[in-house]
Amino acid sequence: MYILGLNIYHGDSSACIYKDDLLLCAFEEERFTRKKHWAGFPILAIKECLKEAGISIEAVDYITVSRNPRENLSKKILHTIKYQTSLSGITQRLKNSKKIGALEDIFAEHFSIPASAFAAKIKNIEHHRSHLASAFFASPYEKSAVLSVDAFGDFCSTMLAVGEGNKITVLEQVLFPHSIGIFYTAFTQYLGFKYYGDEYKVMGLAPYGKPVYLKEMSEILILEKDGLFKLNLDYFIHHKKGITTRIFEENDPTPSQIYSEKLENLFGKSRNTSEPLTEHHKNLAASVQKYCEVAIFHVQKRLHALTGSENICIAGGVAQNSVANGKITLNTPFKNVYIPPAGHDAGTSMGSALYLYNHILNNPRMPPMYDPYTGSKSNDDEIEQLLQEKKIEYKKVESDTLFDMVTDKLIEGGVVGWFQGRAEFGPRALGHRSILADPRRNDVKEILNLKIKRRESFRPFAPSILIEYVKDFFELNDYVPFMEKVFVIKPEKRNLIPAVTHVDGTGRLQSVDAKIEPKYHGLISTFNKKTGVPILVNTSFNENEPIVNTPAEALDCFLRTKMDMLVLENCVITRT
Repeated sequence: MYILGLNIYHGDSSACIYKDDLLLCAFEEERFTRKKHWAGFPILAIKECLKEAGISIEAVDYITVSRNPRENLSKKILHTIKYQTSLSGITQRLKNSKKIGALEDIFAEHFSIPASAFAAKIKNIEHHRSHLASAFFASPYEKSAVLSVDAFGDFCSTMLAVGEGNKITVLEQVLFPHSIGIFYTAFTQYLGFKYYGDEYKVMGLAPYGKPVYLKEMSEILILEKDGLFKLNLDYFIHHKKGITTRIFEENDPTPSQIYSEKLENLFGKSRNTSEPLTEHHKNLAASVQKYCEVAIFHVQKRLHALTGSENICIAGGVAQNSVANGKITLNTPFKNVYIPPAGHDAGTSMGSALYLYNHILNNPRMPPMYDPYTGSKSNDDEIEQLLQEKKIEYKKVESDTLFDMVTDKLIEGGVVGWFQGRAEFGPRALGHRSILADPRRNDVKEILNLKIKRRESFRPFAPSILIEYVKDFFELNDYVPFMEKVFVIKPEKRNLIPAVTHVDGTGRLQSVDAKIEPKYHGLISTFNKKTGVPILVNTSFNENEPIVNTPAEALDCFLRTKMDMLVLENCVITRT
């Protein structure tokens, strides 16, 4: 049985394909289009899935879509009548629903087949159930509390559930317009970060300020006694005007303005993107982040009371808040936390497929997912052909020699592009499409931003650490394979690894397991033998673009920046 899972006409559009319970591959469309957070019909990702599976579209048994326009339909109608939602907001919602409801015709057009030849059964899986499934059915837990929290999807922002075996039971939900994600995005916009996905910038800025506006935050996002929440809608306009994007014009999911004038009356005029960040802005970021954490823990405590489970699985856009994720076991009764590699909307392609396979078709679950490397791949022959065509000098070496060459370059202060195996699925580079540096250097942030990144100075760089040493460097010892949690670095270790220690003494770690990624583990082990530090700086292999997907893109990024070394599998290019 082949199941093609899709996230379409939504931010971070993606596709994956399963053969029974085996995930063959998963791709985000942005990696092919080279446009961040690309939203639309992911035809390139779909074709790569079919190519990987070695089948035609006619051989697919099911297509799952992580949207269901019929979900909460009566509530959508009542909301529209109550708030007299703007025509533009209604029009875009109808256009989106029409596209999702016409998939046979869209596939027929793209694959030049008559609609009558299209045999796959299309299943619309509600957005948050897709999130829940992407987390629980990929987790190691037989039974677990499951939580999806984001801005909204299918008119819902938050869903509380319990998973057991191959079933997920929804317990409670919070509907549009009330949303923790909307709360966070509104302040992201107010602070001058205007693009889809910019919330992580607020998270990075927060430690530079103080959370002095928590009282004001509590009046904007109201935590209720039942463990849920609601927005004070006086501070927002999305419930009246709707949220519009340019998905259909430019494949851009960036939302229209969400906050109202009342927010500016309370905190002053919003920041223009070109204006400097003041102490006021930093304090606002700190307050938003702190209060978001309070709200998340508030909901999680409610979920624990409903389930009694020590385990929790989390997905949704708000699940990308790695600072909050790292504090769950300290602030709630939960002891074990699983977050998938693509907890954001791209992961709903996998989640919709898993919901069908496990929950609806009643099949047994797959093994836990700890391997995020499901994307594009290349081989040495392709790489060498590229380098020879471009007349690039290179050396091809075996792993031990490779590890020595790379670590020597890092120790002398070099920056290395590291391209290996299959690309990661999800927003993080995890040692297959990474830029690496020496964590012991105080000047790494400046070097990386000068040579390659050109990004805001307040944003931290992350550590990849050998799993065996997490307990020695971090105050919490946990398995964090997907860089999904931020932990406090032990005070006595911070001066040793300043490049990955944020201003508040934390780091967003990736614990590297030799059983999952032996080559990356071997590289860090060699660095550890030479320096006594089992850590490398790991940032995504890109330059203000989606993470590189192919050897040609990696080479192009290397050539147009000031990177010192590029490693394509076992081929090494050194800048002279």
